[in-house]
Amino acid sequence: MYKFIGIDVSKQTFDVYSLSKEAKPLIICLDNNKRGFAKLIKTYEKDGVYVMEATGPYYVQLATYLYKRGIKVSVVNPLIIRRYAQMRLIRAKTDKKDAQTIFEYASQNSLKLWKPDSQEVINMQQILTAIELLNKQITATGNQLKSFKSSGNADNMIKNSLGKIIKKLKFEKLNLEKRLNEIIDEHFTETRDLLKTIPGIGPKAIAVLIAITNNFQKFIHYKQLIAYVGLSPRIYSSGTSIKGKGHICKMGKSQVRKQMYLSAWSAKFHNKACIELYERLKNKNKNERVIKIAIANKLLKQAFAIVNNKQIYNSSYVSKLNVA
Repeated sequence: MYKFIGIDVSKQTFDVYSLSKEAKPLIICLDNNKRGFAKLIKTYEKDGVYVMEATGPYYVQLATYLYKRGIKVSVVNPLIIRRYAQMRLIRAKTDKKDAQTIFEYASQNSLKLWKPDSQEVINMQQILTAIELLNKQITATGNQLKSFKSSGNADNMIKNSLGKIIKKLKFEKLNLEKRLNEIIDEHFTETRDLLKTIPGIGPKAIAVLIAITNNFQKFIHYKQLIAYVGLSPRIYSSGTSIKGKGHICKMGKSQVRKQMYLSAWSAKFHNKACIELYERLKNKNKNERVIKIAIANKLLKQAFAIVNNKQIYNSSYVSKLNVA
């Protein structure tokens, strides 16, 4: 019987560490494919909790495979494991040692069980990532075209070729945006209709919020959402001698932060609570970036409250969520 099984996942293989009831370690390395997954279950059985880090896309297939077979899975933020290793003064950095560290963390801390996002949300996440990539390609190609034109002697064939590429990229982006809206229309109309009542939250922000929260089922408190996005304030202060500047803790998704910054710019003109927040912070001589972060946080809190309470936006509404 193995209560916890620590797994360090890489692209091609994954290392596993656990202790039996008799405190005997069992360490193996398996291929990151279905054959390896089956051998993992056969070796450690189904009763324990399989714990791994959220290492890019590499853990998803294994975690999903285990979940579909009724096995308990926990996926931990890699930063948490890194900090735990530092606290324990663990200097060795190997896949086997990482698996052991994950096991030790699981043995000493409470874990939240993992479940996969819905297929519709996964599709949305992939579409949003593809759109972001297309935006970068459009910008890069457009800048190169402008550079050639500004030289005054650009070859017509090159200009036409780059122009066609930009046109094609924009066409593909339009198709992806259309598909994104279709998914929302088919599966998330209630959430969309609630979120669209919030001044400052547009169609792109709605899609992003649904995608990263698994339709607001991933988090039980708005602070968890703010931390996940990476907009949590980080205070740097100790005693009387250390008084550093506060920063946001960028552990979240840069793409989501970017979208929330854009929404914050609109909200400071149209959202009553955000307007009041802007004026209050402006009177305290806070800079625009700090104010924008505060407004983005306010929007996330509003979105979380409105969807969970299933009430449309009300400018005089006071959230009943625990704000402690």
